[in-house]
Amino acid sequence: MNNTAALFPASARVKTACLADRIAPVLDEIRAGARDTEKSGRVPARSIELLRSAGYFDIVKPARFGGEEGSFAELVDANIQLSSACASTGWVAGLLSAHQWLLAMFDERVQQDVWGSNPDALLCGSYAPVRMAERVDGGFRLSGDWAFASGCENAQWALCAAIIPPSGEGERPVPAFLLVPASDYAIAETWDVVGLAGTGSKSLILKDVFVPEYRMLSFPDATSGRTPGGRGYKGIGLFNIPLLMGVPFCLGSAAVGAAKGALESYIDHMGARVTRGAVAGGNNKIAEFPTIQLRVAEASASVDAAREIILRDIARAQQLAQAREDGAGEITEEDRILARRSQSFAVSLALRAAEALNASTGGLGLQMSNPVQRAWRDANAVGRHISMNWDAVGTMVGQQLLGLPPKGQF
Repeated sequence: MNNTAALFPASARVKTACLADRIAPVLDEIRAGARDTEKSGRVPARSIELLRSAGYFDIVKPARFGGEEGSFAELVDANIQLSSACASTGWVAGLLSAHQWLLAMFDERVQQDVWGSNPDALLCGSYAPVRMAERVDGGFRLSGDWAFASGCENAQWALCAAIIPPSGEGERPVPAFLLVPASDYAIAETWDVVGLAGTGSKSLILKDVFVPEYRMLSFPDATSGRTPGGRGYKGIGLFNIPLLMGVPFCLGSAAVGAAKGALESYIDHMGARVTRGAVAGGNNKIAEFPTIQLRVAEASASVDAAREIILRDIARAQQLAQAREDGAGEITEEDRILARRSQSFAVSLALRAAEALNASTGGLGLQMSNPVQRAWRDANAVGRHISMNWDAVGTMVGQQLLGLPPKGQF
């Protein structure tokens, strides 16, 4: 354990200030390093330790393992702020923190495996169940590559999604997460992309890796909000939020934060910039152009609306889960699809804001170091994710509203 982590042991990290306030002192350093993070293709260990010191990875972690058992909305709000400094860091840190929550859904033996030996352990994940697990005595064997494992070089374990074969006649294959320690996989350099380049979303290579059966969590259980681990945590709703009403809010917050950071950078730059000649003439204040004023107004309104939507509906998801724990209702199909709508539409608003700003940055905006351009690329990368893509999610929302069977992930 490095010196930073030693100064802030897990048991001593519960703070009274909200998470967004706790990370505020480190945002300038993370912002200054955003271009280097992008070029290196991974979030630096220094950033992870700064966030760990602020309790970033404890906010939605069980108290019995040193966490705060706080509000998922508090994490999402902080992740918007973090992503405004560096969207790649926000994407990775949001997932690493949310995976602490996801781990609490597993059997308690799995939680002991991970946190019992290292309370600071973090988990990356590859969610697409494109490989078939082999059923063997006592568990499963995995071989192949698992792509898009964001933050894999910052993690000690990985959630590897796979198809679990039927155990008996009449059963069907089921997708599931299987938990694998970092010692059981290699990392392949497969991440060379235009957006979210600093997330290090590389591939994990597994060769005949054994996973005990108890280290498996099925997708149906994870999305139900009634999981083996979640049944052991009652009273706050946190650990019984269905998977797709939780994690995608962290993904969406990276795009909203990227757009927020772009707006802040744009205003700082355009407020003092003057034209250099050509059609507009020389030495005219760009801030006085109505077109620039409209772009700032549109971006500001879009970012604000996106933030309000996702904070409202992640808080609502936790409230619904708590009400169900208390026997006061169920989480309906409509509730689930509303959450998915909010996650994806917030990204659409962030894309609208980033596009409005990036399109008017001029020649200087072509520089790879330009924060507005990087935010535009990062927000577009978030929008390509299947869980965030408005074409995929929006059609599902429309189907549900029109009385048709919704087809998609919810």
